[in-house]
Amino acid sequence: MRCAPIVALLLAAGSAHAGPPDPAGDPSASELWREVLEPNSATIASIVGKARVVIAKAGEPSDDEDDTIDRRVRYLDQAYGMLRYARKLSPENPDVLSLLGTTADELGKTRQAIDALEACVRIQGPDRAGSEVTGRLGMIDLRLGKLDEAIHWLRYVQNPLADVDSAVAIVQLATALAARGNMAQAIDVLTTTLPAQASYFPDPLTLVSFALAVHYDRDEQRAAAFDVLDRMQGALQLELGPFTQRALATMRFAPAEDEYYYQALLYETLGDYTEARAEWLLYAAVPDATWRRRALDHVAAIDAQRRASASRSVHGAAVRGRSGSRGP
Repeated sequence: MRCAPIVALLLAAGSAHAGPPDPAGDPSASELWREVLEPNSATIASIVGKARVVIAKAGEPSDDEDDTIDRRVRYLDQAYGMLRYARKLSPENPDVLSLLGTTADELGKTRQAIDALEACVRIQGPDRAGSEVTGRLGMIDLRLGKLDEAIHWLRYVQNPLADVDSAVAIVQLATALAARGNMAQAIDVLTTTLPAQASYFPDPLTLVSFALAVHYDRDEQRAAAFDVLDRMQGALQLELGPFTQRALATMRFAPAEDEYYYQALLYETLGDYTEARAEWLLYAAVPDATWRRRALDHVAAIDAQRRASASRSVHGAAVRGRSGSRGP
């Protein structure tokens, strides 16, 4: 029987062990164990390493936007082919499945992404699979409008401020909860993620903080939204705009029109009311946009502010004209 040599090798590895031998105690035995369980381990490690390099190249910017998009797709497609081959060699390798699912999703291959990511979760369990896998699954379900499934996966996110991907996932969890009518839970998810005080705002903290301001705004808690933005302004000063724009660039918004809402609130915070008004109207123009009424409230407030400013200007000009006129 073909399996006999494998059984013999497993038994020879030591009857006192339920798992592989200790590498520190017997490196040669540990290497033998790895070869038995994963005969293509060296090849797989090489493919995964090369795929990571190619994926990193896909994210490199270029002066030509069209060239950047073409290069990104080309590199991701190359990595996807490599990882598909790696999966054939090792169908249950978590690193391969995680990277394959992520790359497939970036290429718009949603079905293939779900297949690889769910396989990774089945093998490792949701806790060990990590936020990159469960977060990606949750974000895919959110884009598909499957709110309950999205919330299920996104709740597994660990250390939400550890990196940008985890921060994006926690923001998406809040988005899903709010869309399902649980705004209080959405706000709680974001507030409990943030530290009590912060003097420095890396991208994950900036993203979650601004998302909290957005959710407060949607819930018409204007004072709370202002407090969040004021703290960010106090720490970031003139860097508020660039830092927040950079953090928002990491988001793949779901629903897509949320990007208009986030950009609108940022422009309004920066005092760029013309751009803010345009973004609010773009959001409000989306059929069935969840927070359309709130967006129109902002437009009305901006218009009222403009009318008041124009009225003050006219009044001021009239006063100056009277004071400067000469009598007979």
